[in-house]
Amino acid sequence: MRTQTSGFAAGEGSARVADAGTKTGPYPGEQSVNRIIALLALLVSTTCLADDSQPLPSWQDTAARQQIIAFVNDVTDPDSAHHIPASERIAVFDNDGTLWAEQPLYSQLFFVADRIRALAPEHPDWQTEEPFASMLKGDIAGAFGSSHDAAVKLVRASQAGLDTDTFDQVVRDWMLNAHHPATGKPYNQMVYQPMLELLSYLQNNGFKNFIVSGGGIDFMRPWTESVYGIAPERVIGSRVAKRFELVDGAARVVHDGTLEFNDDKEGKPIGISQHIGRRPIAAFGNSDGDLQMLQWTTAGSGPRLGVIVHHTDAEREWAYDRDSSIGKLSEALDQAPQRGWVVVDMKQDWKQVFPD
Repeated sequence: MRTQTSGFAAGEGSARVADAGTKTGPYPGEQSVNRIIALLALLVSTTCLADDSQPLPSWQDTAARQQIIAFVNDVTDPDSAHHIPASERIAVFDNDGTLWAEQPLYSQLFFVADRIRALAPEHPDWQTEEPFASMLKGDIAGAFGSSHDAAVKLVRASQAGLDTDTFDQVVRDWMLNAHHPATGKPYNQMVYQPMLELLSYLQNNGFKNFIVSGGGIDFMRPWTESVYGIAPERVIGSRVAKRFELVDGAARVVHDGTLEFNDDKEGKPIGISQHIGRRPIAAFGNSDGDLQMLQWTTAGSGPRLGVIVHHTDAEREWAYDRDSSIGKLSEALDQAPQRGWVVVDMKQDWKQVFPD
């Protein structure tokens, strides 16, 4: 196994420097200093060993974890016949249901609902006009399902006319203050600890991680770096049209609100091709919306890794797959065995789900 120099495992342990000896006066004696240095050196060495021997500490030592680690070791070992240079180590991750929770509704829908409520006093007609009327009554699912273009109307109303800097701040403020309706946790705590460790593990092994989501690119980019360590330029998502304005000498880019690209299903490999310009060697998803991304990634030559997060834990999260209206997993689950994809059983394969 190749040595990992940093990662989540490094922060798991703790050590205490006990009685290292003292000398009368405000400063420690030479013997005390030497003993402290020795203890610190021991702490550092044991931390490094923990990184090397126990990557992905929140994962059970099951076949799923072993397959992921074996793949990473194979493609990063310079002596391996399957070695892949760092420039080609591209890993793509769906967001909703793969990196953070997507039940009972996608988080962005809760954001849009809060925006509609905040803007409602400026739009009295929304009290009777759908899909806004349902939204203001608290029926978020009904609002989005009220017509074929309801989602477009709601998203447009939530951001149209705002310049990019203003909208970014609106999203950041929401992430800072909003709480998940089912758990009461801040949304940045609704992320999956095992997947945070996986992102770090891959990055430490020379991978470039990208998010490829059906969610809005402008909704995700303001916070993905602070939550996942993924910079905004490595986020691919559905996007609305924008326009450039120069008003009184001030230049800005403004959201138009019209859907320009839907980064879901077959849109995902298209978005990857347009944005990254390389076929990934690893793809991680959780639903049939990720099927084409998994198919395209694993169809490439050389070693490939496809991983599906299967939501099986009704006690610590939610259990859903084939019959769910959110994150439906059926066709991709059926294809996984024949295509060699790793299916991660959340209940069996993860020691914990959310961060402490």
